[in-house]
Amino acid sequence: MLDVRDLDAGHGDIRVLSGVSLSIGPGEIVALLGPNGAGKSTLLNTVAGLLRPRRGSVTFEGEDLHRLRPHLVVERGVALVPEGRRLFGSMSVEDNLELGAFAPRARTTRRAGLERVYALFPDLQGRRRQLVRALSGGQQQMVAVGRALMTSPRLLMLDEPSLGIAPRLVGSIMDALVEINRGGVAVFLVEQNVQAALGLAHRAYVLESGRIALQGRAAELARDPHVRRAYLGPLAMRQ
Repeated sequence: MLDVRDLDAGHGDIRVLSGVSLSIGPGEIVALLGPNGAGKSTLLNTVAGLLRPRRGSVTFEGEDLHRLRPHLVVERGVALVPEGRRLFGSMSVEDNLELGAFAPRARTTRRAGLERVYALFPDLQGRRRQLVRALSGGQQQMVAVGRALMTSPRLLMLDEPSLGIAPRLVGSIMDALVEINRGGVAVFLVEQNVQAALGLAHRAYVLESGRIALQGRAAELARDPHVRRAYLGPLAMRQ
């Protein structure tokens, strides 16, 4: 489905990613782990068309993406929930959601898309006329995920969805990702909560200093000594 090969990318004169290769198959949940500054957001933004690769290729369902503008990447079925959500706070919940249905393919299913989002996040339905800035961080994250779902994606990419939200809502977000995946959408997840990410994902990659350091089944990486020491903490090492 998604195939990244020998990718170099960065910002200006600064190279962030070096020779990164990874893949995501249909129906998979794949986690991307790594420390701050490793290049995780750079990778997502490059796949989404927001950054141009310096070398290598990004293909989705056999089509080369790296020359497409971001809105055309969305039309091909790839949606990004960015870090920090980037919502329009002075607009209502429903207006923010409907912005996701801008592509011709998504406009035809706009009403069904809204019903799907409200079924997934019941908290939003009663707040659909509220301004987004009045919502909690967790509710705003639900709007951000819902807006991406309105594009009718086949691959949903999320950059730190649990960042800055109350712990009690993290589980709701993660449960929603499972339901989205069960509906046939592949998920590419960058997540600071490594334990939650590995519990959710089928496979995972570890990105360190712009390179893939480890990869494998999520359950296997959860037992890997380096992952446990670096990302799961001393308590995990004693278990």
